[in-house]
Amino acid sequence: MGCECSKLTKCCWSSDYNGSVPEDRNEDNEERSELDDLPAFREYSIETLRMATSGFAVENIVSEHGEKAPNVVYKGKLESQKRIAVKRFDRSAWLDARQFLEEARTVGQLRNHRLANLLGCCCEGDERLLVAEFMPNDTLAKHLFHWETQPMKWAMRLRVALHLAQALEYCTSKGRALYHDLNAYRIVFDDEGNPRLSCFGLMKNKKDGKSYSTNLAFTPPEYLRTGRVTPESAIYSFGTLLLDLLSGKHIPPSHALDLIRDRNIQMLTDSCLEGQFANDDGTELVRLASRCLQYEPRERPNPKSLVASLIPLQKDTEVPSHELMGIQDAAAALPMSPLGEACLRKDLTAIHEILEKLGYKDDEGAVTELSFQMWTDQMQDMLNSKKKGDVAFRHKDFRAAAEFYSQVNWFLLFFAK
Repeated sequence: MGCECSKLTKCCWSSDYNGSVPEDRNEDNEERSELDDLPAFREYSIETLRMATSGFAVENIVSEHGEKAPNVVYKGKLESQKRIAVKRFDRSAWLDARQFLEEARTVGQLRNHRLANLLGCCCEGDERLLVAEFMPNDTLAKHLFHWETQPMKWAMRLRVALHLAQALEYCTSKGRALYHDLNAYRIVFDDEGNPRLSCFGLMKNKKDGKSYSTNLAFTPPEYLRTGRVTPESAIYSFGTLLLDLLSGKHIPPSHALDLIRDRNIQMLTDSCLEGQFANDDGTELVRLASRCLQYEPRERPNPKSLVASLIPLQKDTEVPSHELMGIQDAAAALPMSPLGEACLRKDLTAIHEILEKLGYKDDEGAVTELSFQMWTDQMQDMLNSKKKGDVAFRHKDFRAAAEFYSQVNWFLLFFAK
């Protein structure tokens, strides 16, 4: 066949899919409460961020974020003990302070559980810094290319693809469709092992060098032609990430398209995934990657179409991400009292026995069926308040945690983790 790869993939895989996503997708209550607990975007002083990062110490540099010198990302901790990621730009990167503040404030208005959200910025003198949520469980590049204990499972790879597509869909819906240099270092994992898209790539910086890495093999063709980033450029990069997830390697798109042209999909598949998925699933992911890698930007799918295509492919949806990732859940890592464990199991008999041993009494001085029934009637409300408090505590927002815990009766002390 003598046709070009972009034309060939259009022949092999239909690109006229026009899927849609149901409009009434409800977010989990806990995810909503976490977003509600996020502080509003604010401006930090350079002294605050200097203290948070121990004077921008070398040992606090988070190289896994993929940021190239001279723009460096540091991990830090505020006085409230909230962990943060701080990106410090080169002094010449943002000469226009107003432009920097406008960009940061616009990105800072975004709030979504698929993003590592922007919490604030610093613009003092010639200092330009961004402050984001800290994601403690490394990057997709680390788990996909440099894993130590186990390769990423197929179900988790599909979840990463879906969460990333949902992040792009959200950003697009909020008027921030441009994303710069989307790659495996831009996807980070939170306390629960859920993948999130770094907010740093949403900043448009005219003085920050090239929008894409120097590896031309992975650069969108329109950027090579014009030097400009378009919303479709992020879709092209999404296609390269789908290839990363399928192969477990960083394969140049041109080579991958040659393999697709020859119907040699097996050569694209990570050998560690053997037996974890049906051939149809692999074929569908390859088809989707091919659509994203079309040479002409207008022939690539939009984020909403990507989400619609990826939802039916999801596996083990009831399994938490930290289990699929083989990492310890942040909440589970904390010790729990016997009463807390009984409440988690909803074992009312065990709860009753524990309360009797603790000397819990009603107004008449004895544990009665009526008092216990009244107590259980209030259980759900109290557990909900405690759950919100736990989320705030986990994110080191102690003020919010105290407010939620204060709503609970005296025996919540026995729930403490």
